[in-house]
Amino acid sequence: MNKDLSWLKGGLLLGIVFLTAIWMVKPIGVSTQFVIVDGIVWKIFSKELIQHNQNAEPEYSSTNAYLNKNNGKYASGIANPVNYGFIFVLSMILGGFLSSRFSKKKIQQKDKISPKVWRDKFGENHNKRLVYTFVAGFLVLFGARLAGGCTSGHMMSGMMQTSVSGYLFATGVFATAIPIAIIFFKPKK
Repeated sequence: MNKDLSWLKGGLLLGIVFLTAIWMVKPIGVSTQFVIVDGIVWKIFSKELIQHNQNAEPEYSSTNAYLNKNNGKYASGIANPVNYGFIFVLSMILGGFLSSRFSKKKIQQKDKISPKVWRDKFGENHNKRLVYTFVAGFLVLFGARLAGGCTSGHMMSGMMQTSVSGYLFATGVFATAIPIAIIFFKPKK
């Protein structure tokens, strides 16, 4: 395929994967798994966090109101973490690792540490990039949980299901991200 159209091939494959997941299991979304992992760690220090309600609905509940949302969905995920979402997140990590190992195009070590676009704008300081990346990741995850889902769930899966909230979310993401990227990576004069 023409190198200029490789984005099209990737986009079509991603669309097929999302449609298959929606058809076979459920819409894709991953930020909920951060809540589940946090709950698993919390449960180590607080045994009463999750209660098993035998012969009752919901089957699992929590002393924390947030974990009781959606009829104890998060509490259930913490009690039984090996589920579709958990396996999906682990598979994403494994897929990225396998892709890096079997890719024909090898990335130079300096580009693994800091991409060229970052080095051109901010220099070679690796620690500065780690701080910026951590803060940006925290803000994105905080926003995803505040919105009740991540870009995978709201924008990609939501738009494929023609959800109005998916289109609104995508509009908000791009209306924010494009101006920030222009300001952040404005060329040096």
